[in-house]
Amino acid sequence: MTHRITILALTLVLVSGCQSLPDQQEGIDRNVVFLSAEHCLSEELEDLDKIHYGPCLKVIAVEGEPPEIRDDGFIELPAASPVTLGAACVYRHADGTPIPQTAQTVDIAITERTFTQPGVRWYLHAHERARGVTGCEPTLSRSVFPTYKTD
Repeated sequence: MTHRITILALTLVLVSGCQSLPDQQEGIDRNVVFLSAEHCLSEELEDLDKIHYGPCLKVIAVEGEPPEIRDDGFIELPAASPVTLGAACVYRHADGTPIPQTAQTVDIAITERTFTQPGVRWYLHAHERARGVTGCEPTLSRSVFPTYKTD
């Protein structure tokens, strides 16, 4: 019985989480894409049964102005249009807290070929991997997960 209650609870959490994402049709109608305003990478270390907390990236400016962040945590950007984003990156301790000495900012140039399809959700990662990396090398992804797992 406890197993069924757990499955039901997880299902409800997943369904409610999906409902809070931006509506693709809304983006198509207004010719915008949705970019996560803030995203942190992490990687599950299955052999050690723990989570490695990777770098976090936060969009701090769109064309030099503070971004307008929707209630769902996304920023709307015009599709097929160039825009410059300002981002802040920071790495995290093993407990997930930020390491202030690693904080840095970068500018990211988005071209008219970057977001060609309106209504799509994008995630801006601080790096391709959650482990074994340094610096802030932003990469766009359609996934919340790192592009590459660490060997």
